[in-house]
Amino acid sequence: MACGSCCASSNKETSADPTWRRALWIALGVNAAMFAAEIVAGVAGGSEALQADALDFLGDSANYAISLGVAGTALAWRARAALLKGATLAILGIYVLAAALWAVWHGGTPQAGIMGVVGVIALVANAGVALMLYRYRTGDANMRSVWICSRNDAIGNVAVVLAAAGVFGTGTAWPDLIVAGIMAVLGISGGVQIIMQARSEIVPNGRGYTVAAE
Repeated sequence: MACGSCCASSNKETSADPTWRRALWIALGVNAAMFAAEIVAGVAGGSEALQADALDFLGDSANYAISLGVAGTALAWRARAALLKGATLAILGIYVLAAALWAVWHGGTPQAGIMGVVGVIALVANAGVALMLYRYRTGDANMRSVWICSRNDAIGNVAVVLAAAGVFGTGTAWPDLIVAGIMAVLGISGGVQIIMQARSEIVPNGRGYTVAAE
């Protein structure tokens, strides 16, 4: 996805806002629960798209946990955390893309019913998290990374539901594999966006890197 304008913020008070931390705790709980449910459903239903979405939930759980750990700290730690999260998101995207390509030759046809039901549940969960975090979409790299993850998840869930309909209608695995590929590209693109903004908040000082003055 194309990266829109990044509005970096170095406001420590905003990242330490109790409302922000509470939103992160809720998002962490939702994503951890959905990872457990979706990985089981993805394996049982033979769906690469569901398994890709489950890995995304796992990555986001780690994302929210890291964000909670650095909330309220100096911009240096928040920028470094964003770099880590961006790299993790991109790596997960590469893994999902490789798994989808492997399944082209070795996978079977997934169960459309399981895909559809679980996809709708995941969409409701992610849409709720995205709406809750929408107000923080223009914060610093750490805050924006959380918003990007939740936004990408909601888009991915819509695609999973459409893939379920496609599998049901065609009787083939292609809709599932195509959606898994799209989700992988979203993950890679989102990771690159996060890394780019985090790097923009870091400047060389001749002895490695440090963060621009807050």
